[in-house]
Amino acid sequence: MRRTVADVMTDKVVAVSAATPFKEIAETLISGGISAVPVTDDDNHVLGMVSEADLLRKEEFREQYYREGYRPPLRARLRHPKGRQKAEGDTAAELMTTPAVTVSPKASAVEAARLMDGHGVKRLAVVDYDGRLVGIVSRRDLVKLFLRGDEAIAAEVRDDVLDRSLWVDTGDVRVDVRQGVVTLSGRMERRTEAAIAVRMVGRVNGVVDVVDRLTWKTDDSKWEGR
Repeated sequence: MRRTVADVMTDKVVAVSAATPFKEIAETLISGGISAVPVTDDDNHVLGMVSEADLLRKEEFREQYYREGYRPPLRARLRHPKGRQKAEGDTAAELMTTPAVTVSPKASAVEAARLMDGHGVKRLAVVDYDGRLVGIVSRRDLVKLFLRGDEAIAAEVRDDVLDRSLWVDTGDVRVDVRQGVVTLSGRMERRTEAAIAVRMVGRVNGVVDVVDRLTWKTDDSKWEGR
């Protein structure tokens, strides 16, 4: 069973308003043990996100250093071209990164991970079809998917993938799972079916890797594309 964002997200979300002052945002992050907080309007629509990095720019770009001729490293200026502007901000509206990177609760955990990686963020605001905040999903939430026990993984591979999803004879396929690594061995009718089985098993939540030791009766891969 493929896990969705709704399965792993936190639905008790701490949020701030656009008018929330700098120090209150910092206190919210520290007390909540979180690295970023969504900014919402009066109707709970997500306006942006304020992260620890946004707050730290006040130190990185503080005015007293500019008066002394200091300039932040080129890398920092290229990475955050609006850094000085944010450093002068005193409220969430002035500090936040907008638009926020959001995800639907119906999206897969894999889609959420790709969004985080692509945008270089550690958490995503989860919004409904109207853009209203319904949760937060973090990298830690996604990592928890790998904590599934070997027995649970093996049962899903056998019951949901091999027996129900492939629609071919998998009675001779053996499944062994150790520390999340699935080893498939035995014999299948066609090489292409064996390859499909390996790919599908690799998508099961909690699977770290798939070791393919399957053999087949017919090598039909040479017929592909004809």
